[in-house]
Amino acid sequence: MKAIYVSLLAAAGVMSAGVVQADEALAKSKNCLTCHQVDKKVVGPAYKDVANKYTAKDEPMLAEKIIKGGKGNWGPVPMPPNKVTPDEANKLAKWILSLK
Repeated sequence: MKAIYVSLLAAAGVMSAGVVQADEALAKSKNCLTCHQVDKKVVGPAYKDVANKYTAKDEPMLAEKIIKGGKGNWGPVPMPPNKVTPDEANKLAKWILSLK
């Protein structure tokens, strides 16, 4: 029984790692990583800092900011609107929040 439990945990870890990698690939393909990095500030804040500031209830707001852009929350440099679909913006917001 213990072997089955360990196998299920390992499978869940592989599946969630695949989602994180896929969404990081989406961020790369949409040029998000030009201004942001996972663990360090570039032009915009580090995604881990964003994840630590917000919670899952903020996911829709973050997705909207990804689409429309934003300013004032992280300093004087505004984030321009991004050419992403609502589904892509939701995936990116979910991925960012998973980086806590």
